[in-house]
Amino acid sequence: MKKNLLVLGALAVSLSASAQLMNVNGSATGTTPAALFYITEGTLVYSGGGVQTKGNGQIDNHGNMMIVGEAIDVLKTTAMDGTTPKTDGGNIVLRMNAPLGANSTYGQLSIEGLAQTSLTGIVSKEFLTPKHGTGLFYQQIAIPFYDKPLSTLSAEFGKTFSTVRYSRNEILTWNNTTAVSDDVGPLSTTTTGYTKYYMLGSNNDLDTSTPPATLPTIAPSATGSVYTLKGRANSDGPFVGVPLTASLQNAGAGINYGVGGNALNSYNERYNTYLQDQFEATSSAWAGTFGKNIYQFGNPFFTNLDLSKIGYTEAGGVNDDNQIVNIWGVRFSPGTVKTLTTGSTYSIGAQIQTYVQSTGLPVGDASIMIKPMQTFVLKLRNSNAVPDIKFNKLRRFKNVSRLDGTSYSVTAAKNTTGTLKQLGVIALNSNGDEIGRTYYVVSPTSITGHQTNTDTTVQAASGAGVIKTFEEDPINGMYDYNYTSKYALYINEANEFDFNGKPVPLALYSSDIASLKFEIRENVELLPNQQQDLSTGIAFYYKTSTGATAAISQNMVIPTNGGTEFGLSYGPITSAVLGTVEAPKGSRTLVVYNEAIDNYVVQFDPKWKSADVQVYDMSGKIVISAKNVKTAQDFVINLTNKIQGTYIVTGTNESGEKFTSKIIR
Repeated sequence: MKKNLLVLGALAVSLSASAQLMNVNGSATGTTPAALFYITEGTLVYSGGGVQTKGNGQIDNHGNMMIVGEAIDVLKTTAMDGTTPKTDGGNIVLRMNAPLGANSTYGQLSIEGLAQTSLTGIVSKEFLTPKHGTGLFYQQIAIPFYDKPLSTLSAEFGKTFSTVRYSRNEILTWNNTTAVSDDVGPLSTTTTGYTKYYMLGSNNDLDTSTPPATLPTIAPSATGSVYTLKGRANSDGPFVGVPLTASLQNAGAGINYGVGGNALNSYNERYNTYLQDQFEATSSAWAGTFGKNIYQFGNPFFTNLDLSKIGYTEAGGVNDDNQIVNIWGVRFSPGTVKTLTTGSTYSIGAQIQTYVQSTGLPVGDASIMIKPMQTFVLKLRNSNAVPDIKFNKLRRFKNVSRLDGTSYSVTAAKNTTGTLKQLGVIALNSNGDEIGRTYYVVSPTSITGHQTNTDTTVQAASGAGVIKTFEEDPINGMYDYNYTSKYALYINEANEFDFNGKPVPLALYSSDIASLKFEIRENVELLPNQQQDLSTGIAFYYKTSTGATAAISQNMVIPTNGGTEFGLSYGPITSAVLGTVEAPKGSRTLVVYNEAIDNYVVQFDPKWKSADVQVYDMSGKIVISAKNVKTAQDFVINLTNKIQGTYIVTGTNESGEKFTSKIIR
């Protein structure tokens, strides 16, 4: 018998009586059909008590299920006798919805108030996610199952894991205190610590986006269409009434990373071969608190997590119980992960959100949710506060962040503290696919120009991205030539008053970029489609290399027409800087570290056609020399087998323009 719930467009609710056990019974004789409790996509089912399946009875969850009970309530899967545990799965199934892929919706399960000892039922979670690299990489993953033997992952992923470090068949877990990826020990080890961040070696064809064709599934899912992991669900706290928290203390405390990160960890791996800090890279690379106060976690629940409000206490009675006053930023997706034969792991192309110190509001990749089985990284500005992060009220079924606890009218937005205004610029290829993005943020308290105060900046470095902004000249706009060859930005900020009408420089580093799409937010919330004015009555503007300017509206798409140089401004560009986008006086050629290949690369100024590149050691000896290098792609500075030390990189383009940069390897 199949029970369907009505979908009413919004979340429909099916209520069971409070404090009653919801039973889904299987077939006792095989002559009558088993109960199938089918939860439709977009539907919410609420159980005010425990849940039990018997025999082959099944909860087939394509939507959302919420179990709210007490310490005496249970979640269990049993044989038909109602007492013998049934542990082979297939009774409580969290489905992936068609079409299958990175953007699929999925069944979610929220459990509140039940003791961990009462959660004996087996939950089967279907799983697909983009793989985090090609070749040498480790898949970053959360495992939201309690006391699950890690050996069971071999059958569930269709590959054999081992305990040999550097084999890329091992399972690692991140240690926040020591800033290193630790071995998990024997595969008989079970999952401990609800919020652990795991890494799975990719050898033997691990591809979390495409399961092996013969991998078993739970019908009616086609064989080989999804992965299925199973185990006991985590409770929402170590004890009933005690929320699930994780410590935000002592990450990297007392560790000396060495000059340029060349010190060794407990596995004899150099810190600079894996430790990333895009938040502090533009202000104090390998100095200050670079690489410290970084916390990596896995989502402990079968629901999304919403981190958009963790930096402040919301007005009104609604809040998520978090006010992490020293939060700097969050890395949501690891992007593409590559790993060396030494086991060192890196990511590029990650999604990043930073927080304004004075208000706690997020900028950058705002409104992104942490999905079930997804990991994330927090960076704190300092260790002055010693908070925990509380997970229970971060749970959310929807795939977008919730609105603030208090609604704001247009009038309320125009207060003395002002609002946070953000322009996202998304690079699209000729197929309309995103290949990169960058952000420009303004507010009354934002600081124009190069940032040195790690307590307030919201900027983040771009690394080897294909679209980026550069540090702006605070007086005239466009390039500050003190920094054009030192770093570029993923998130850039300027003051909305002293930089009103002045452009920040936007550069495109790939001929694959065919068009630019714009996304506008104010205090995190998206503007309505095609709207351009913010609450101040002012819009963002763009300027092309020919001098054409236009106001930017929500979701606007413009062709690049082969251009590589644009200006972005808050407010119409003033007459003093209204001319064509200036040709940079200095080189925008950058030497950046590409974690995916464990090498520095030269990312050439878009206007360069060809170049000669030389790399010198500190004795003046040329260790790399290349003539007539094509600048359409990055040039790899292959120092992998060179002696550790400092190197000088120089280059000259076809017209004699030069650049020089120093790297520490």
